[in-house]
Amino acid sequence: MRCVKSSSPVLALRSAMAAMVVVCVATTMAGAQQPSPTIPPQLPSDASPAPAPPAARYSSDEIIDAGHHFFGGISKGIAFIVEKAANQWGQPNGYILGEEAGGAFIGGLRYGDGTLYTKDAGDLRVFWQGPTIGVDAGADGARTMMLVYNLPRTNAIYQQFNGIAGAAYVVAGLGMTALTSGDEKLVVVPIRSGLGLRLGYNVGYLKFTPAPTWNPF
Repeated sequence: MRCVKSSSPVLALRSAMAAMVVVCVATTMAGAQQPSPTIPPQLPSDASPAPAPPAARYSSDEIIDAGHHFFGGISKGIAFIVEKAANQWGQPNGYILGEEAGGAFIGGLRYGDGTLYTKDAGDLRVFWQGPTIGVDAGADGARTMMLVYNLPRTNAIYQQFNGIAGAAYVVAGLGMTALTSGDEKLVVVPIRSGLGLRLGYNVGYLKFTPAPTWNPF
């Protein structure tokens, strides 16, 4: 009896196809086991965001009410002055209540201290000092309310504000002047009342500091 070897082409084809399937499956499994490429974390920008400005503003009624309480019986002209300032600079986003003393004969000095109030950035103690020159004479010790416009943050008040020549009004025992920062973006409007009210055509400046100093310059 002879043994005959089978060399069927069908079996050979099936074997080849099975081998290919095994190779494909192995390749797929190997690819699935490889770690997926990691995406590097997004680094924050080098420029840190600017602090939120004290954007909430005070209405004229709020300022007038604060002025009535602060100045008491000599606050009859506060409404006119506040409306005058509002027509020119809009609504303030801060105001200062404090006291100052000063004197002048052609040239003079002012020194004061108070608190800066804002609606959404807290309160801040401030001091101010500065010279004045012009047709301006007298001595005074005044309660002072200052309206602050376009304040980007509370400590931005610590700088020099120059007087706007001719921007002075006296109404019912209250006097108003106007000062602006070097870039003319911030505006401070002092409203003063007190014995020997000193208000004239002066072109001085006020420098705000976080601590008192005798040096007005």
